[in-house]
Amino acid sequence: MKKINTFFYCIGQGIKSIFRNKLFSLASIATIAACLFLFGLFYSVVMNFQHIVKTAEQGVSVTVFFNEGTTEERMKEIETIIAERDEVRETNFVSADEAWESFRGDYFEGYNDGFTENPLANSANIEIYLSDVSLQSALVTYLESIPDVRMVRRSEVTATTLTGVNVLIGYVSIGIIGILLAVSIFLISNTVTIGISVRKEEISIMKYVGATDFFVRSPFVIEGMLIGLIGAGIPLGIIKFLYEYLIAYIAERFVAISGLLNFLTTQEIFKDLVPISLGIGVGIGFLGSITTVRKHLRV
Repeated sequence: MKKINTFFYCIGQGIKSIFRNKLFSLASIATIAACLFLFGLFYSVVMNFQHIVKTAEQGVSVTVFFNEGTTEERMKEIETIIAERDEVRETNFVSADEAWESFRGDYFEGYNDGFTENPLANSANIEIYLSDVSLQSALVTYLESIPDVRMVRRSEVTATTLTGVNVLIGYVSIGIIGILLAVSIFLISNTVTIGISVRKEEISIMKYVGATDFFVRSPFVIEGMLIGLIGAGIPLGIIKFLYEYLIAYIAERFVAISGLLNFLTTQEIFKDLVPISLGIGVGIGFLGSITTVRKHLRV
């Protein structure tokens, strides 16, 4: 019972300390909020870039054409084998009749084409969509080794370009996010350290009257964690509002662009951004408090 009372007492003291030291609390919250706002803003931009590139990759396909005389049953058998490969996300078998109907609809819609027989009788094919466009070369090499395959049509330039863009975005995002996190940790830790160092006399008095290290440390740690939580929550709310506003604005004012750019929803962005930001805020508040208080426990 005594431990429970002590626990709640420490929580109460931690909350009171936030209001008792308003200047320090506001400075710490503002520092955390500013750093995590920049981090969240860049995170949202990077995730959308990666999503747009990934969506473009999903439209890249490899088409397999077969030797004359290959039966439809054999083609579907080959499709089943291809679909089981790791590089393949989806396959679509297009018969010769379906190929002609699609071609006729695109180029002769509303006109009498004059054909009595299918001019694309040898055009049955398999459309293959890749799970990762960077694996296209390996898949094409395998497809060309199949005896019944006459030709493999692919877009090497598109695949290479998308792969390069994806890798570039990955490196740039890791680098910038790493720098932002390092700067955030440095600034926030220093702010928390300065705030607690100012109160070293308070810590010394508590030690002189016989308070245990846990009893002295706990209110400061709880205060740091709460400050981190508040400091992380504020930019999350601002980013959510700005993100929803910008997506709605682009969809309304730039219809052509919004049709080409497939943005992530707020839920998709915040699914990871919320726990990451809260974890950084609370974690830095905890580490900054516990590290600084430890320096002043030896009296």
